[in-house]
Amino acid sequence: MGAQVALALPAKLRPVLRKPFGVLYEGAGKDTIQKIAPNLGSPTKLISVGDVTTFYLLESDIIPDVCVVDDRTKREPASDDVVLGTKHTAFTTISVDNPPGVITEDLIDAIYNAITSDQHIRLFVRGEEDLAALPAILIAPIGSVVLYGQPDEGVVLVKITESKKDEIRSLLDQIIEECTYEGQLDSVRRKLDGY
Repeated sequence: MGAQVALALPAKLRPVLRKPFGVLYEGAGKDTIQKIAPNLGSPTKLISVGDVTTFYLLESDIIPDVCVVDDRTKREPASDDVVLGTKHTAFTTISVDNPPGVITEDLIDAIYNAITSDQHIRLFVRGEEDLAALPAILIAPIGSVVLYGQPDEGVVLVKITESKKDEIRSLLDQIIEECTYEGQLDSVRRKLDGY
């Protein structure tokens, strides 16, 4: 078996990730989720990325189809309340390893399996889920919603459309171009394009 393919975020693309990929709802906590709730509609799949975002969704009685958490917030351990709060009984937990600042092929596979499951999945990332929203946006079916936290600003709501997928595919192509895994990236590209 070859080395695990991991897409590392190049420094020059970090500013791009600081911009919201959807609508930013400013604020913190349950109040922000209350602002978002009327705009969720009936998504094909509701996916939340991040411990605090997931915690406040669950506190607001909104159970995502998939949540991606790592027991951390802003690279620090999340509070006990948040860690326990994301362990909702509705979820089946799946774990995956993914180091900070990268998207591993294992993470892509785990997100795909979670999104295509008919169960509510809590995807626990050993390492960091900071980039998990990108493959989630690409893999989620059209009509889905991805929510993720924007540090110190609020929560971003991304409605999944073909044009949104094109935007993220273009960004991931730029990340892939910076990688040095000759030939090994074909399977990653296929997976990100829908398997």
